[in-house]
Amino acid sequence: MTTLSGRPHTALLVIDVQNDVMAGAHDRDGVVANIAALVDRARAEDVPVVWVQHSDEGLVRDSEGWRYVPELVRRESEPVVHKKYGDSFEDTELEEVLAGRGVGRVVVTGAQTDMCVRSTLHGAFVRGYDVTLVGDAHTTEDLTAHGAPAPEQVIAHTNLYWGFHNGPGRRAETVGTKEVTFTAAAPAGTEG
Repeated sequence: MTTLSGRPHTALLVIDVQNDVMAGAHDRDGVVANIAALVDRARAEDVPVVWVQHSDEGLVRDSEGWRYVPELVRRESEPVVHKKYGDSFEDTELEEVLAGRGVGRVVVTGAQTDMCVRSTLHGAFVRGYDVTLVGDAHTTEDLTAHGAPAPEQVIAHTNLYWGFHNGPGRRAETVGTKEVTFTAAAPAGTEG
């Protein structure tokens, strides 16, 4: 249903699951386990896994904190997209990586919910992608000291609003890890 013609495939995006990003993350181990399960399923189904890795002055490239958590190991054949902004598409080669694989739908996982995950959800959607958020495979840190809601509320709210997000010719949804499918859903009204 994507608005991107000739792009019937799906890719799994793993956003910023890096040591320093995940150090204080809500339900870190559960989220990492869910992402690992999705990576394994994507590989088994020959679905592209695209790793996104953030760097900035506080997350220095090639430092230990910048590296992906040890539970998640990227295969050499899987692309890594380096970014400096919240939206994984902004000033990166992500669009080219996805286009080269015929991807019109992305399944989004990672951190942080209220920053890079949300920015990438919207970035993909406005570019014409169908976007699935995996509701139990993204997380954020506790920013209540800065006036933000508790992490579990940020996650729940993002899951809620993304499940109701829509636009012409594109599909947005929120599903749990066990409900993820890597095949594109039929357009509304064409089932059966």
